[in-house]
Amino acid sequence: MRVNRIAGLVFGAALLSVPSLVSAADAPAAFTLCKACHSVDAGKNGVGPSLAGVFGRKAGTMSGFKFSDPHIKSGLTWDEPTLTKYLADPKTVIPGNKMVFAGLKSPDEIKSVIEYLKTLK
Repeated sequence: MRVNRIAGLVFGAALLSVPSLVSAADAPAAFTLCKACHSVDAGKNGVGPSLAGVFGRKAGTMSGFKFSDPHIKSGLTWDEPTLTKYLADPKTVIPGNKMVFAGLKSPDEIKSVIEYLKTLK
């Protein structure tokens, strides 16, 4: 019985770590605003770039999308502190960027979106 329980825990942990099982349907409610322009599927861009693998990536570096010069020249890496500031006020963090999104105002919404972005591999 103990072996089955351990095997179940290992299998469950493995399922949680499989990136393809995470989708836009798993996103927090605040991500609805992001979905208007961004896909979570790798290589599938919309008005904005795909957000697959965005966490930990340098801003303006994903191939296959034409970023604004301010994004490319920002030197930012999409980590938790940077995303926290950016999601609250994109125009202040990267002045002159093309994104028309005004930002999320709730710290809880920002945190939930960042946690979701971390899962997109």
